[in-house]
Amino acid sequence: MSVIKVMDELLANKIAAGEVVERCASVVKELVENSIDAGSTEIKVELIEAGTREIKVIDNGKGMDESDATLAFSRHATSKIDDEEGLFRLTTLGFRGEALASIASVSKVDLKTSMGDIGTHVVISGGRIDTIEKGDARKGTIITVSELFYNTPARLKHMKSLYSELASITDYMNKLSLSRPDIRFSLKNNDNLILQTDGTNNTLKTIKSIYGSDVARKMLQIKGENADYEIEGYISSPEVHRSSRNNMITLVNGRIVRNQDINRTINDSYHSYKPDNRYPITVIHITVDPSVIDVNIHPTKMDIKFSKMDTLLELIRENIKKTISNKNLIPEVVVKEPRPKYEEMTLNLTREDSNIEMPIPKQELDLEPQELIVNNFYFDEDKKETVTYEVDTTGDIVMENIEPYNQYDEKVMPEMYPVGLVHGTYIICQNEKGMYIIDQHAAKERCNYELFKKQMGNPNVASTPLLFPITIELSNTEFMILKENMHILRDLKFNIEEFGINSVIIKEHPAWLPDGNIEETIRKIIEIVIATEKNFDIEKFNEKVATMMSCKQAIKANMNITMEEMEALVTDLRKCKNPYNCPHGRPTTIFYSTYDMEKLFKRSGFDNIK
Repeated sequence: MSVIKVMDELLANKIAAGEVVERCASVVKELVENSIDAGSTEIKVELIEAGTREIKVIDNGKGMDESDATLAFSRHATSKIDDEEGLFRLTTLGFRGEALASIASVSKVDLKTSMGDIGTHVVISGGRIDTIEKGDARKGTIITVSELFYNTPARLKHMKSLYSELASITDYMNKLSLSRPDIRFSLKNNDNLILQTDGTNNTLKTIKSIYGSDVARKMLQIKGENADYEIEGYISSPEVHRSSRNNMITLVNGRIVRNQDINRTINDSYHSYKPDNRYPITVIHITVDPSVIDVNIHPTKMDIKFSKMDTLLELIRENIKKTISNKNLIPEVVVKEPRPKYEEMTLNLTREDSNIEMPIPKQELDLEPQELIVNNFYFDEDKKETVTYEVDTTGDIVMENIEPYNQYDEKVMPEMYPVGLVHGTYIICQNEKGMYIIDQHAAKERCNYELFKKQMGNPNVASTPLLFPITIELSNTEFMILKENMHILRDLKFNIEEFGINSVIIKEHPAWLPDGNIEETIRKIIEIVIATEKNFDIEKFNEKVATMMSCKQAIKANMNITMEEMEALVTDLRKCKNPYNCPHGRPTTIFYSTYDMEKLFKRSGFDNIK
């Protein structure tokens, strides 16, 4: 007797729902992506109790006729691809034909859709169609999903908290609005507005609506291309960072994707410009021929495979490094004028018969300025000029300044003059623009780091013999790893040999090794070699060693130095390729403009005060 049977379609849909519909955010994702594929220019998402009770998506897309409205809930029914060739040249977000069938199998669905004439109204419970009737003629689709997982109690039991579900949906809608700034998105929960974009196709304006004006002002534009890929978007200035990678947003042909290699490349491009455990905010659009990528890896369609991945990573790395290395990254302390208290704000309205004092509505006090000015720049390769410009939220150029660019000029930091030292830690400098405060330890760390890294990359033939050779004992595992990588140390001019069982002896060390506790430094270098046994990268090894030595050799805090030493340190810092951060990513310098200092002392606007 045959034991293999064809699975019931409803059961198959419930099983598929286990992959496609993981939580409320999965439903929102699939429904909104369908709205985008339908050509919508406005999409509204309305939730009740973070979507656990109800999810409603309203769009103004092309809609469906009655036949398509019912067929759409059949498994593997799709309008996105017709044949196998279409699978490898996808231009839509959806294509598998599983989402609606899976959602309908574990919820109650109410669909109203129209192509501009007589509409269709379909009601489905647990995957079974209850009613099909005529609907109104509003062009577009309104789909309501309620009581999610009502017939799968195990899944319902493991739903996250309302806050967690809402946070997941909000995060997805934020990323989606950044992927399609040409669409008006809105998100409400229990009638409270969470997100609203205007659909003006201005990515910077969308960034402002999600992250706020302060972050948007510190975003830097990037743009580049090679034979296979085009990239464009915005990356945050190194001073703007977050505790997780979640704000590193990658979009491929308009699709939100997850890729560890891309995230790692973006983060590594900021190396030494920010703390290693912090991550930048980035919105990078990648445009590529659909045949070069494969999105058919997982039902969520967020994982993706690239052909010629190395060329993409190099393009991203090169453009991020070029953008942040050519920018003045000294954080500026901006003094904000405090807002008057609400009770004190009044507005004089003049009428023919009297003057009336009237309080300004509170909501008006909380509005952000309408115009967002953002500094950007690009390097004109043909004219060898740096073009600096400011754009507002409409994308119009407000100011443009063109200057000759000297790629050999290492002084990327403005000239400044030390005038004193505070707490034996902070050097106070000035110039005609204002006041600079330099952390002497961070500044010296940066100078040391670049010096050591240069010496390690081009080791001098000279080495220094040790009066008393150093013997280091290791575990058997550590010894085997070190033995495999002994050539690395020898290339750096260490005279190192095996010495008995699980031990090595060092007789000479490179001349550039800093004076002090030589044995401790050598031990730390060996520890770094052992710790990076897998996928050993000589550049990263050099960076780790240089970072370690630069910190040990830097001026400590609470150490008073002379004016001559201050001047020498500032001069050395200005010669660094990245004078703005120590190797750990902390800022070396902050800036107070003359204008902001005058505001602090209430001198701004009073030119007659001396």
